[in-house]
Amino acid sequence: MPLTLADAQKAITGAHAKAGQLEIRVTAAIVDEGGLLIALGRMDGAGSLTPQIAEAKAVGAAMLQRDGAGLAELAKDRPGFFSVADRLVRVPIVPGLGSVLIRRDGKVVGAMGVSGGRPEQDIECAEAGLSSI
Repeated sequence: MPLTLADAQKAITGAHAKAGQLEIRVTAAIVDEGGLLIALGRMDGAGSLTPQIAEAKAVGAAMLQRDGAGLAELAKDRPGFFSVADRLVRVPIVPGLGSVLIRRDGKVVGAMGVSGGRPEQDIECAEAGLSSI
């Protein structure tokens, strides 16, 4: 079953709720398996670059089918490949904590990226969002 707009909105709400508990302001982005944006939510007070960073985290995760930590490892271990892959997608890929894959029946159906907190806070928010759907 593909990821729906309703699913994306629930995940964003879950990520924002966690950010509220952490007393931070974030942007959360949800993309489909092809890296196309389904929904994006920017909390009041979130930084001005957070929408672009959140989407870039999600796109990288979806296109390379790795979470943010896996993307960071790939960028470190295979910089040549990563630099080429980064130019093949519609937005730059941002490796590092803050993105999670969304799976259904063992298949990647999308990804979520979060930006606005420290890296460990971004991943906490992304995981909270993922658990909402």
